[in-house]
Amino acid sequence: MHRSTPAPPTIVLVHGAFTDASSWAGVISRLHTAGLPVRAVANPLRGLAQDAAYIGSVVREIDVPVVLVGHDYGGAVITHAATDADNVVALCYVAAFGLDTGECVLDIVNRFAPAPGADATFTAALPAPIPGGPDRELYIRKEQFPQVYAADLPTSVKEVLSVAQRPIAWTALTSRSGPPAWASKPSWYAIATADRILNPTAQRFMAQRMAATEYALDGSHAVVLSQPDAVVAMIREAAEQGDDGSATGGLPMSLF
Repeated sequence: MHRSTPAPPTIVLVHGAFTDASSWAGVISRLHTAGLPVRAVANPLRGLAQDAAYIGSVVREIDVPVVLVGHDYGGAVITHAATDADNVVALCYVAAFGLDTGECVLDIVNRFAPAPGADATFTAALPAPIPGGPDRELYIRKEQFPQVYAADLPTSVKEVLSVAQRPIAWTALTSRSGPPAWASKPSWYAIATADRILNPTAQRFMAQRMAATEYALDGSHAVVLSQPDAVVAMIREAAEQGDDGSATGGLPMSLF
């Protein structure tokens, strides 16, 4: 009698502000090569509660263990979404917001010295506001986007990203988080040490607070695009340890 081989965990990738699910392209191809199933979800970027509810509904429909991965604001979303998703076995943060109870994204941003890109953003009114919905969105100025968001990418890629950016609703940055999933689930954190959007000191603070296994990546905020191999190495470790229940987090390590 042959025992069935357990299905590998599904990797669910959640993008952050100013980009979309295509930002995970390099990560997705490498995870497929490693034999891991992947879902790259379109994050609505409208507000923490509704974004987390949407991501959580996707996760709960998956009938195998899940590793949730968030970049940028996507980290806040997975922190909130995984609290009532029993099949989530690990959390991975990539230059991301790992909020604590009652915190919002702006609390973390304002707690630390401003990153070089702090003055590169602007808000704009929605062309046609939805009743009861957000009325302002945040963008990065097109001429400053290449250097503050993706300094380590080729010029042609940076220019495309700057004009294709997806804005985030201002209310998403002020939405308060509930109890964090990282308090009860093993976590990993890739710190982008040359980040000009989210202060690397803030990233290290959040990683240490959640007792995450740390990876230090010498890259910009766009490390999911510029260093997909390193990001995948972290995700694969989380998938392997989270799936067998042996992960505990808290042991710092560096790829560089």
